Amino acid sequence: MTSQFTILPNAAPTSAEDRAKLLENPGFGRVFTDHMVVVRYVEGKGWHDAEVKARGPLQIDPASAVLHYAQEIFEGMKAYRLGDGLALFRPEANAARFNLSARRMAMPDVPEDLFIEAVEQLVRIDRDWVPGGGGSLYLRPFMFANEVFLGVKPSSEYLFMVIASSVGAYFKGGKDSVTVWVSTDYTRAAPGGTGSAKCGGNYAASLLAQKQAIEQGCDQVVFLDAAERKWIEELGGMNVFFVMDDGSMVTPPLQGTILPGITRDSIIRLARDEGITVREEPYSYEQWKADARSGKLVETFACGTAAVVTAIGTVKGEDGEFTIGAGGTGQTTARLRDKLTGIQRGTVADPYGWVRRVG
Repeated sequence: MTSQFTILPNAAPTSAEDRAKLLENPGFGRVFTDHMVVVRYVEGKGWHDAEVKARGPLQIDPASAVLHYAQEIFEGMKAYRLGDGLALFRPEANAARFNLSARRMAMPDVPEDLFIEAVEQLVRIDRDWVPGGGGSLYLRPFMFANEVFLGVKPSSEYLFMVIASSVGAYFKGGKDSVTVWVSTDYTRAAPGGTGSAKCGGNYAASLLAQKQAIEQGCDQVVFLDAAERKWIEELGGMNVFFVMDDGSMVTPPLQGTILPGITRDSIIRLARDEGITVREEPYSYEQWKADARSGKLVETFACGTAAVVTAIGTVKGEDGEFTIGAGGTGQTTARLRDKLTGIQRGTVADPYGWVRRVG
């Protein structure tokens, strides 16, 4: 389709006074902007009827395919307030990953120009919702099957939408480091499954383990591989890195069972350009414990769009717990986090062309 959007401004937008109050302490994922994007797809016709309109409830048939067969994918990305405008971070990478997820879930591609324009249109019309300081506008592009039928087959109709939420820190209290629970009862994904797709089913499968982690006084869950219950894969919603005493870093490899994080990819690029050796290789839970206790491992951090880069200070499991380094944010973690967030917010030079300004 030609990316032409019909703009239908919200007739009753949030007042400037009410918006300011909401932005004082937005938390994460609870404060939403005034508008949303909706684009329709029908097999044989393609993408059409692109609109920016007032955010509001959807009306869908109870036999809509997504409610029964879970054909649904999404992305997570952010818009940042710079000193002289607004910007997105690597939206082309989000568009590419969105389509990888779509193909795995037997859904149609969303053309990159349509994906990016949809996001930019929403940022432009809701630009006053982008917080300053350490806040950002979290953007949620998503697609779901809305054909009305009961039968196991790919849908022939879809909605592609984008909504936005003004956000602050992902972890409550702005913690210096988090505590994680290693799950030995549950796994997130298996070889040949949907682990590398950003689909809702992966997250639904992680929720019981995350609940268990919270009951154990932890912030997040760490999943091991499904085959051997030995190798570290990822957290409930983030990739993970291990920093060794020789300055090198290890991160689990992309083998189809973990999400190819855009923050993960950016960290690897930044680290290697600093001269840091980054090995993408399997790393076991037993090795993690041994290296932390011997001092060979000095830092561990998780990364993702929502939390950006967050140090892991303490690890708990059924067999006890251990602390990494001094239990806080290490030098390498802090340096890479500051460089990445500096690029995102325009305070550090961007030699990679990662920042896309939104006019």
